[in-house]
Amino acid sequence: MADEQFYRSHVFVCTNRRRSGDPRGCCWEKGSVRLRNYMKAQAKRLGLVDVRVNVAGCLDRCERGPSMVIYPEGVWYTVTSEADVDEVLKRHVIAGESVDRLRMPAEATGEQE
Repeated sequence: MADEQFYRSHVFVCTNRRRSGDPRGCCWEKGSVRLRNYMKAQAKRLGLVDVRVNVAGCLDRCERGPSMVIYPEGVWYTVTSEADVDEVLKRHVIAGESVDRLRMPAEATGEQE
């Protein structure tokens, strides 16, 4: 079987729900499910058939959430609005450039600078 690549980009959006009052908070309480659903619909509307927007369990960045990570690049973002989602789709997923204002700091994600 040929080495097929089904998706050019994979976006994982944390939809984890922690107990109420957890000091780290949780992405679910910060609207991540709504933002993930919006992102999936927008990707479809934009015709991004080679992009997969997935629900993720805990990405262990809830204090910085709603959090998402995009592969294959392994870039982490905090998105809090539909405008943020649109910017990530247009600039990162389509144009291939980082959205620095939404990027999580490298020390929070383990990324190498």
